Amino acid sequence: MAEIVWLGHASFRLKSKDALIITDPFDKSLGLGNPGQKADIVTVSHDDPHHNAVAAVKGDPKVINGPGEYETRGVFVTGVWTFADDKGGKERGRNTIFLFHLDDLMVCHLGALGHTLNSQQLAALGHVDVLLVPVGGHASLTASKASEVISQIEPKVVIPMHFSTGRESLELDSLDKFTKEMGLKDVVPLDKFSPKASELGETTQIVILEARS
Repeated sequence: MAEIVWLGHASFRLKSKDALIITDPFDKSLGLGNPGQKADIVTVSHDDPHHNAVAAVKGDPKVINGPGEYETRGVFVTGVWTFADDKGGKERGRNTIFLFHLDDLMVCHLGALGHTLNSQQLAALGHVDVLLVPVGGHASLTASKASEVISQIEPKVVIPMHFSTGRESLELDSLDKFTKEMGLKDVVPLDKFSPKASELGETTQIVILEARS
């Protein structure tokens, strides 16, 4: 069974039956503790110390940091070019969305995405079961823009990331803005999420995870 753990900011530990994946490892300048994770695969969405601290990951992982199709350790990964701002990359450069075929699930990590998607990008992503989406602004998606992208992709599950936990050195919006945007009340964070494709409903479910860092 796949397992999803949030390490903080845009970094997750994704576990399949064959591999451990770390997305967007961050360095100490972010203000969060270093999770000190080990991985078989590391993906880097955006060339920034808060997303590409590959040296902080233990082991000898395969690093994927751009668009294309990859297969390693029994995991299929697709990278799709986007931008880390809404001005065609003029302010913060490029961003890669990663789609992971994780056992029976399609998990999509939007990285530092800063804009809504065009038809080509949406077609490249296709079906998404679990969407990991930035919601805290700071060049990446705000809560309202995140809501638009969620409507575009129509995933079964949404997990917000890249928002303020009160410890980051960045000025990020709090999770409250996103939960209000989505009409959520009385949210209880989970320590981890272990979804099965067969158990996911037709209505989009929003899952809040507690940061491990």
